Amino acid sequence: MFLENRLIGYVVLALLVALIVSFLMTPVVKTFAYKVGAIDVPKDGRRMHKVPIPRLGGLAIFIGFMVSILLFVEISPEMKSILLGAVIIVVLGVVDDIMALPAMLKFVIQILAALIPTTHGVVIQTLSNPNVLSDNPYWTLGWVSIPVTVLWIVAITNAVNLIDGLDGLANGVSAISATTVLVIAMLGSEIQVAIVMAALVGACVGFMPYNQNPAKMFMGDTGATFLGYILATMSIQGLFKFYAIISFAVPFLILGLPIFDTAFAFIRRIAHGQSPMKADRSHIHHRLIDMGLNQKQAVATLYVISTILGLSAVVLATSGEEKAMLFFLALCVVAIVAARVVFPKEIREELHEEMEELKDHGHHEQDKKEEEL
Repeated sequence: MFLENRLIGYVVLALLVALIVSFLMTPVVKTFAYKVGAIDVPKDGRRMHKVPIPRLGGLAIFIGFMVSILLFVEISPEMKSILLGAVIIVVLGVVDDIMALPAMLKFVIQILAALIPTTHGVVIQTLSNPNVLSDNPYWTLGWVSIPVTVLWIVAITNAVNLIDGLDGLANGVSAISATTVLVIAMLGSEIQVAIVMAALVGACVGFMPYNQNPAKMFMGDTGATFLGYILATMSIQGLFKFYAIISFAVPFLILGLPIFDTAFAFIRRIAHGQSPMKADRSHIHHRLIDMGLNQKQAVATLYVISTILGLSAVVLATSGEEKAMLFFLALCVVAIVAARVVFPKEIREELHEEMEELKDHGHHEQDKKEEEL
């Protein structure tokens, strides 16, 4: 009982300190952003804001997080390597927010940053076997663990960055994902992981008053890539290591929204003969806006989806696959019912029309194939 109370106390303190520091540092960082010219000017259709807004808000998140970590976390060699990689990611983000850097240069530096923790013990050593009929419940990766881990870190770092398209979206989704890892870590008595995640949640929440719609400041690449990097590395420490049997599913549920959006974006661009790195206006949040939702409704919808995935991950980590699946389906039903109540009738009708158009298109393609045969 004493250890549990002590853990809760450290978690609450780490969260509050990060929250307060992040909140207080945001106006300071905002002034700095204006001085160095880190301003997001709405110059294309992908941007939802109408007036120039300062970036670099991620610097406030980073400072709040680091202050809390230095106060409450034991800095092991693994943790030191994660923090060193985070510093590189943040410096890269600051420079990119001030002067846009080439995508390939950023990609190479992200790989180098990912290699630092990977070569210091932060590796995905095992993965659960998706083949439920196999006698072997999980795979031991061996030397493949290094490239798999680097791929995971770089992919999640960029996935969170790609969903940063609406006020408060990436910040809120990251906070929900971090809260999920925090809950799982506390249930598993993983003190260090829980405190780190509490610091991340606090830093995100502290920045939220400035970032929610209408946003007074953006986190920029500085914040989005930093959040993705920490979520990726700490998911390895807190999920892949301690939940090997279900490690294939839990992190993918927790980070399901950015993973799906990124994978769908890459597949869509490649299918259209475009570079997978080419920016477009077809992300999930853009589609919700095009369907008639305003920014607050679209963000709330994606928060609900992220929360459903996170809660399902907690149930999976604590109660097994069957209960997690039932829980996930139940939450989906509740979400669908809530959507029918909350969303305007015209939006539901537009969705129905789009579905009918897709069906008609499918029937047309089928008829065409039959004629060719």
